This record gives sequence, C-alpha cells and structure tokens, in this order.
Amino acid sequence: MASLTHRALRELVMSFGGCDEYFTEMISAGALVAGGPLEKFYLDSQPKPELVVYQLVGDDTLTIVRAAEIMNRYPSRGIDINMGCSAPFIKKKGGGVAWMLKQDQAVGLIDILKRKSPTTRLSVKMRLGVQDDPEDLLQFCKRLKSAGLDRITLHPRTANQKFKRRARWGAVQELKESIELEVIGNGDIGTFIELKEKSQGPWDGVMVGRAAVQQPWIFLWAQNLAESRLSVDLEETDLKFLHLLEIHQPKEFFISRALLFFSYFAHNVIWHHNLYTQLQKCTTRKEIEYLWREYFVDNPEERIKLRPETSE
Repeated sequence: MASLTHRALRELVMSFGGCDEYFTEMISAGALVAGGPLEKFYLDSQPKPELVVYQLVGDDTLTIVRAAEIMNRYPSRGIDINMGCSAPFIKKKGGGVAWMLKQDQAVGLIDILKRKSPTTRLSVKMRLGVQDDPEDLLQFCKRLKSAGLDRITLHPRTANQKFKRRARWGAVQELKESIELEVIGNGDIGTFIELKEKSQGPWDGVMVGRAAVQQPWIFLWAQNLAESRLSVDLEETDLKFLHLLEIHQPKEFFISRALLFFSYFAHNVIWHHNLYTQLQKCTTRKEIEYLWREYFVDNPEERIKLRPETSE
C-alpha cells in the first residue's frame, strides 16, 4: 500500500463513515532518521491521529528504534513494524519478511521498542513465513508476545506466494486459537460482502488493503447491509480525492499518486482499461479531471454506482 494509504485516502474513506483505524503507508526508518524534506507528509496523522497507526519498515534494529523515537513525538494510535512485505528490494536488504528469517533480532527489536516506550501500542504485520511452518510461526509469535508485542496482523501467504494464491484464513484462526494476543487477519477481501463475512470470524479484526482504494465506501456498505439502495457518485468521489491529494501531499507526488489511485479506482467503470490507458498520458490535474468527467458524459449511466442487494 506504499504511496496509497496517506492522508488524502484516509480522509476520503472517512467521508464515507470511516473504519476503526488507519495504517499509514510504509515509512522508511532510514529516510525518517536521515531527516528527508518530505518526511513530514509521512508523519501526518491528522485529522484523527487517535485512529492512525504508523507503519515502519527497516532492516536494522538501531535505525528502527531511532525512527520510533521520532514517531513517538507525534500523536498516533501506535506503531506497526512491517515484517511481512515481500517486495524483492526490501526483502533483499533485510527488511519486511526478511525479519522472519532473523527471529532473535526481531524479538530483540520488539523488546527494546517496548522498554523504551511501554505505553505505545506495538504491533507487527507478518506473513506465514518463508516456508509454511505453523509451529515455527506460532513459536515466533509467542516470543514476540513475551518481548512486549501487543498485536499481530497476519497475511496468510508465505513470502513467495503471490496474490493469485488464495490467502489461507484457516491459518489466521489457528494462530488466534493458539496464542493469547490480538490477531488481525488480512488478505483477499475484495467486496463488502467478504468484509462482512470475515468480520464475523474468530479473530479480533480484519485489515482491508487494495479493496479500500478501489471502494472507499466498502466499510459503509458492509456495516449497513440492512439498509437498501446505498449508492455512490463515482465522478464526485474521484474529484474529491484529487482535491484532498492536492491539499495534503507534496506537488512532486501528485501525478504519480493520482494515477496509482486510478489504477484501482478505475475498475469501478466498465471501460476501465481504455480510460486508464488515456490517464497514463496525463501530466496535470486538469487533464485528469477532464478525462474523468468526459467518461461520464459518454457513459452517464455509470456515474452512480448502486450497492447490490443483499439478503440481510
């Protein structure tokens, strides 16, 4: 979710009623400690910092500890250490899921972070591991808990499994039933129906990623199944996002982040491939707005998206 879960998307989701908490995009511990000029945008936890969790990625203990000390100067709900990202460039450097290969260091990291800031809610996002070894995963999680960890978010795929392989939610249940710790599940939630169903599972909560970019209203629709005829204005929603992006992100990020958002959001319309191909040529906000508005001039029946009827 890098370059996606920033304040602009957060406020867009909030405009549809919001959810329980929001994770920032991955914040590089090294860049934060180095004091890069754009780091203030990553640390922006407004407008509801009490619901925002800083997501921190790094490859060595000292740098992550220093970065966490900086984060603790700002209001937030807590800090999450990413031990699940399988992007090759992060894994190769020793960050993300690579922490699951150096468990002693990972446990030591959590111990230091918790001792330095015992009141900070500390969580870790992880995968099943490099191999699918339930016992190794459980023992690792128990050690993290003993070191002071407050919560685990499990994406139930191994390090090398791509999204084409279904997430194994049974593994989330197994972990929850085997450890006295908050366990959140993540993976393959693509619709409001799937979100509702997963929210009723034996775990403590669910995390939604890409689906919340494509459907910022997904939480509203899942929470109100009994309410009929819920709808969303697609043209208005995207224009609102572009406005929020311009306000809350540096101008250097605008085009790349607007087009990344569209790579998901455009799937709400029938001719999304053609539309997105045209959008890729845009270099200004005006050009993006023009193409988006013109799509609904040509396809007015698609502007209002109705929620499918449910049995509840």
